[in-house]
Amino acid sequence: MTPKILLYYVFAPVADPEAVRLWQRELCESLGLRGRIIISKHGINGTVGGELDACKQYARRTREYAPFAGLEVKWSDGTRFEETAPALLHGVDRSAPWRRTADFPKLSVKVRDELVAFGIPDETVVDATGVVGGGTHLSPAAVNELVAERGDDVVFFDGRNAWEAEIGRFKGAVVPDTRTTHDFIAQIESGAFDAIKDRPVVTYCTGGIRCEILSAAMTERGFSEVYQIDGGIVRYGEAFGNDGLWEGSLAVFDGRESLDFAPGAATIGRCTACGTPTARLANCADTDCRARFVACESHADARCPEHAAAAV
Repeated sequence: MTPKILLYYVFAPVADPEAVRLWQRELCESLGLRGRIIISKHGINGTVGGELDACKQYARRTREYAPFAGLEVKWSDGTRFEETAPALLHGVDRSAPWRRTADFPKLSVKVRDELVAFGIPDETVVDATGVVGGGTHLSPAAVNELVAERGDDVVFFDGRNAWEAEIGRFKGAVVPDTRTTHDFIAQIESGAFDAIKDRPVVTYCTGGIRCEILSAAMTERGFSEVYQIDGGIVRYGEAFGNDGLWEGSLAVFDGRESLDFAPGAATIGRCTACGTPTARLANCADTDCRARFVACESHADARCPEHAAAAV
């Protein structure tokens, strides 16, 4: 049986993030789930994986906490399970091996100032309906309708790290030169994108959470018509596969590295070392570097372009 992976977020006021962190860790451990969860005063953001029934129980029990009652999850297939030795978990003797998804090395549940580190925790305002002042949500079908109606005036704005866009993006998208989300605000305030402030701008990211904050920040800084794709690239890809405005593969933050929405997806990434078409991503071989870059299988152990140049 293939493990399942859940991608989700909820923006809602959380009175005691540390208490929620302890509860979420205990819940995931009791269900044998691995993944990454961030909790802040603004809500919860997570990706967890494990057995189907365990994932269903996780979603149901998380919704029992009132601020997270509206939790919506995006489901996808993991790669494989790995079996661990029987263990005593919360006083329950597990006599059979405990199966955990190999897509995550461990379970991480942390409290942070922001669900996504844009560096504007005090600017972000959240109420029971979500982020205050964010862009207008568009369904995948409505995105296509907007483009059909407004044509080339519509600007797709990538809300991810630049390396993610190298293997997949919306056609003709503006891709800011960003290594982390901290880079976005400085670039927007620099005036680099002033030319599109009066055009319809559709922000997009993997599952939608980065655009909840980014679209509000852009609106606050003078962009007049800002949208965000409801459910992000994931929902759009599920709706249209290779037949929409998205092209290439989607970078993901687990052991899968990337995924395609349908067979035959275009390969738009190019290995930074040799130029071979690939959707494969790699970590820099320099252990002090956290850079991610596109690399074919032959150059999987290479340094990132910056460190490779420095070594010459």
